[in-house]
Amino acid sequence: MTASSTRLVVRWHTVAEVAVMLNYGLSKTKMLVATGEIRSLKDGRHRRVLPEWVDEYVQRRAAEAA
Repeated sequence: MTASSTRLVVRWHTVAEVAVMLNYGLSKTKMLVATGEIRSLKDGRHRRVLPEWVDEYVQRRAAEAA
């Protein structure tokens, strides 16, 4: 396997990455994390969000809109 064919699998996202993924502002995303609407875990001084937790949030929002 060459270095160019090696692919990293993202295990978790920063809050800033989640904001970009959802097309939300950073302040709104931080608020959603702080209130628990988007699940997160603390890693040292930083918050991390698992990809499936982003999916859960999106599915919940879609269900509320239906």
